[in-house]
Amino acid sequence: MSETMTGAEMVIRALQDQGVEHIFGYPGGAVLPIYDALFHQDKVKHILVRHEQGAVHAAEGYARSSGKVGVVLVTSGPGATNAVTGLADAMMDSIPLVCITGQVPTHLIGSDAFQECDTVGITRHCTKHNYLVKSIEDLPRILHEAFYVASNGRPGPVVVDLPKDIQFTPGSYSRPVNNQHKTYRPAVKGDMDKIRAAIELMANAKRPVFYTGGGVINSGPHAASLLRELVRLTGFPITSTLMGLGAYPASDPQFLGMLGMHGTYEANLAMHECDVMINIGARFDDRITGRLDAFSPYSKRIHVDIDPSSINKNVKVDLPIIGDCAHVLEDMVRLWRQTAPQIDKVALKDWTNKIEGWRARNCLAYRPSNETIKPQYAIQRLYELTKGRETYVTTEVGQHQMWAAQYFKFEDPNRWMTSGGLGTMGYGLPAAIGAQLANPKALVVDIAGEASILMNMQEMSTAVQYRLPVKIFILNNEYMGMVRQWQELLHGGRYSQSYSESLPDFVKLAEAYGGVGMRCDKPADLDAAILEMIHVNRPVIFDCIVDKTENCFPMIPSGKAHNEMLLNDYLGETGTDIGSVIDEKGKMLV
Repeated sequence: MSETMTGAEMVIRALQDQGVEHIFGYPGGAVLPIYDALFHQDKVKHILVRHEQGAVHAAEGYARSSGKVGVVLVTSGPGATNAVTGLADAMMDSIPLVCITGQVPTHLIGSDAFQECDTVGITRHCTKHNYLVKSIEDLPRILHEAFYVASNGRPGPVVVDLPKDIQFTPGSYSRPVNNQHKTYRPAVKGDMDKIRAAIELMANAKRPVFYTGGGVINSGPHAASLLRELVRLTGFPITSTLMGLGAYPASDPQFLGMLGMHGTYEANLAMHECDVMINIGARFDDRITGRLDAFSPYSKRIHVDIDPSSINKNVKVDLPIIGDCAHVLEDMVRLWRQTAPQIDKVALKDWTNKIEGWRARNCLAYRPSNETIKPQYAIQRLYELTKGRETYVTTEVGQHQMWAAQYFKFEDPNRWMTSGGLGTMGYGLPAAIGAQLANPKALVVDIAGEASILMNMQEMSTAVQYRLPVKIFILNNEYMGMVRQWQELLHGGRYSQSYSESLPDFVKLAEAYGGVGMRCDKPADLDAAILEMIHVNRPVIFDCIVDKTENCFPMIPSGKAHNEMLLNDYLGETGTDIGSVIDEKGKMLV
């Protein structure tokens, strides 16, 4: 049954019909009719952010921790352009968002009107799809179609650019019976012949490894369950990208840790030495592959991905399977059980022993200190003291992000939210706000750096306004740590503009916002301080003063291969922390 209502009212009704509970936004002239419609209802709760970039990151955190589509509402011109960084971030990391942007009235488009910009043109390359609504008759279809496009296939952000006059115009609204896009029909079922070929290739492997990514998590909790079943059925080792952490439990002995530039020694060398690689839901990005001509040189490559454009884009594979991870994994598990393949158990045992030898190097070892808090130690203690709780972790971007990936062990999907593809400083705090709204009873911690947190510190006001007890755990080394590390290792120690001068007093800053500020600079005091932070039911900024010179190892320098890692010389023994390039036999390369 259709109803007559204005375009602005259609927006709110469509959100209600889609089951949207929270929308993140910032008002402005071009969206005031929508804000007026919001005022007259109570089903959709608006969360007022302090910057439009923060709105998109908050919606990302909400989407990633809940499995729902995140929704954003911003005004025209600078409102839309401020949102672009978040949209690009969501596009790179495949996060389902619908971003509604205001636009000047249709008769003013192209006239350089006040707060006009070409939103569709600007966002074309950083969104999955975008729309400029030109008539009220199209609006109901477009709104519902946007949710379908955002959440189906490889997820991503969709922009609906809505001129102000369309918001005032009355029209007929009815929820479409079928809101699918007329041409967008992503394949979800994989080709069975190729899946059978994959099972045969896996069964004959001598040195196999699973390589999994964020696609497993995006596919939903059933995909993660099926992945765990398949890995345990086969007995194969498994590694993960940064975005895939939590799809397979970190505590399981088959898990090798994270792969890639700051991945573990055993994961990277397993990838280098394997003879069959099973890529499920990862896209072979450069932080994983290192030098392409030396990437996994001995392997046959199986690649499962719902996005056909990801197949053979960066790395040529032997067996591509286009389909949703959950559907393909379900078929793989069923076929493996049905065929009960006779794998070479001796070869697999030899492979496992070799991996255990690499693991024994203890590549994440670091020099302990009783005087200074090591950043690795801070993450380890945070993990141990939050273990057993329903905990969600977001991060900013830099060394702290990599240390969090290395030392915080994720057992479940959707608990880890970080900016992987775009590497967006300022992501963590607004993402934590979104995650906290989606999971009000959970503990949500933003692991931050003192430089990165300042990028969107204004969102502390949002946390305080909505009484969201997010914890901002700052590893404060007074440097843009990753920049300093690269300058030390690759630029002769010339620390150009990487020192964080004129830092605020974070304790006083927290109090100025109406939150709680804490500081700790001694290892002996750390546990008690972390426990106090956890139990405070208010937003907290925890200023953890850490070693200023610590570097993040292992590290594959840009342009190097997996067997050309920089390792911490310490490795549980005495030595310096400058790092050495080591091959798979432990031999120094340089």
